[in-house]
Amino acid sequence: MLRRDRHIRMQIHQLMDACLFALAFWLAYLLRSNPDIMDEFGLDPVSPFKDYVWLYLLLIPAAPLILEAQGFYNRPLLCSRRTTAWHLFKACSFTALGLVLALFFLRMQIARSVLIWFGFMSFVLVFAKEELLRMAVRSRFGQSQYRRRFILIGTTEETEKMRRELKLKSQEGIEILAELNLHTTPIEQLVTLLHEHSVNGVIVSAKHSYFDQVETVLRACELEGVEAWLVAEFFKTQISRTTFDDFYGRPILVFRTTPEGSWQSVLKQLLDLVGALLLLIISLPVLLIVGLVIKLTSPGPVLFRQQRSGLNGQPFTIYKFRTMVTNAEQLQHELAAMNEMSGPVFKVSNDPRVTRIGTFLRKFSLDEFPQLFNVLRGEMSLVGPRPLPVNEVKQFNDLAHRRRLSVKPGLTCLWQISGRNDVSDFRDWVRLDLEYIDNWSFWLDLKILWRTVPVVLTGAGAK
Repeated sequence: MLRRDRHIRMQIHQLMDACLFALAFWLAYLLRSNPDIMDEFGLDPVSPFKDYVWLYLLLIPAAPLILEAQGFYNRPLLCSRRTTAWHLFKACSFTALGLVLALFFLRMQIARSVLIWFGFMSFVLVFAKEELLRMAVRSRFGQSQYRRRFILIGTTEETEKMRRELKLKSQEGIEILAELNLHTTPIEQLVTLLHEHSVNGVIVSAKHSYFDQVETVLRACELEGVEAWLVAEFFKTQISRTTFDDFYGRPILVFRTTPEGSWQSVLKQLLDLVGALLLLIISLPVLLIVGLVIKLTSPGPVLFRQQRSGLNGQPFTIYKFRTMVTNAEQLQHELAAMNEMSGPVFKVSNDPRVTRIGTFLRKFSLDEFPQLFNVLRGEMSLVGPRPLPVNEVKQFNDLAHRRRLSVKPGLTCLWQISGRNDVSDFRDWVRLDLEYIDNWSFWLDLKILWRTVPVVLTGAGAK
């Protein structure tokens, strides 16, 4: 994958591996100092563990460096277990040997069995981590999160060559859903393919004679909010936020209108996971009561399910507490004349389809809480543009509006905290979403979450 993504992934693994090596050393010492084991094998007592804590100053930074030196982080994500085991065995052996040398030069002694057990336990812990990662990536959830869908664009020879290279080199879930020939296929067909396949990006491999067509492709991707990867030695462009990267050794320019991968994006994912889990645990009694009240006060299911457009337009099933009568969607066309929102979005004050308990739930946004399950499933984020129904997204008459689909939808957003009752033009709604995308930072997410709390507690701005 891209060098930037590989670098972030490697740093995460280095941090995890350093912690596992530290844990292995502590477990090895704990095992050796166990009174039962010492009595069983007639072993001598060992010095207190605090005498060796300083070794962590060497072990924690050295272990990831040794793993990197053995090529452990250069392996494909799903390489063979034999390759993983061999690289890891060498690294654990060298790390244990390094501790022996450090203790020798510092004229300190430690039981040899501690170092032997340390080498064995560090191997077991890191290998177990790799196995868990392998299982996660191959799981249904992992496939949905790690698999990236692309369209190849270029001449027939170039796209065939690129497909062969990806098949040989990529084991990280890259899926080519379609190919577009610059020489014979109209560029306008690209927009149709983007909508049909909900791709994560477009890979363009074209000669200089096709730069006019390439510019059209980049403009279409920019409007759609889809990443475009241009395989080129050199290309002058005025498009903003252009980053230079390499794709398996081939230089490319990435034209991006969304925030690029960084430690801030990793923190955002961690916040989504931990925040959604904690909110679900804290609010569980309230959710059970709300579900019971809905069941007792109106006929029909407790949860409302609907297909919404997620990241890059990928449909997903959203969960909400049902606040309307069961045939609400069928009655919507009868209320079309009452729509207060311009554009494809439908919004009505005092909607007659809303139940009595539904009015209360909407006022305090309690109907939105089941979407925390969507966050845990990786389909939504805590903060992001609100997801729209698939049929409303299909009615977009301005392709630039689809750029709001270039990030994960969220539970709350700028529109939610900016007085949503006052927003009647869909273009203003999109403007706020694009303002969030263009200025995103982890700190901005925290500010939006903080400002959401009083809005929810007071019911301000809800309809």
